[in-house]
Amino acid sequence: MSTQVATHAARYLEEAGAVLRGLDDEGLERMAHALVRLRAGGGRLFFLGVGGSASNASHATNDFRKIAGFEAYAATDNVAELTARTNDDGWASTFVEYLRGSRLGPNDGVFILSVGGGDAKRNVSPNLVEAIRFAKRVGATVFGVVGRDGGYTGQQADHR
Repeated sequence: MSTQVATHAARYLEEAGAVLRGLDDEGLERMAHALVRLRAGGGRLFFLGVGGSASNASHATNDFRKIAGFEAYAATDNVAELTARTNDDGWASTFVEYLRGSRLGPNDGVFILSVGGGDAKRNVSPNLVEAIRFAKRVGATVFGVVGRDGGYTGQQADHR
């Protein structure tokens, strides 16, 4: 093994450790307890993500259903509905209309997975922003796992 590979691996592991040490462990505990309450109350969980986070949403849906016993859905798993809504109504409303069609309510949760978290002013992931606004209006709990500064999700999520 070359020194360059070992150095890269060591740097990667150090950076990963720094990220993990920077997580809010109390916030994660609050999120876990809120998820347990949501499941116990019969609430459904809707995962939303764009780009690579759409794949994460699909994977999380599987794990939450199979391992944790949630009724969970990923809006991007139904490609026909997603593309029809995008074509007919525009990108910004895709997730809102999916949630409305799913009869999202106060017992349910919306779980955002996003690097940037959305930004209404810059028109970045407007479908996430609108979904959060809708979820808040109907009284659903908003969860978020975000990077960077968290964007709109970081500002508005009940648990992040």
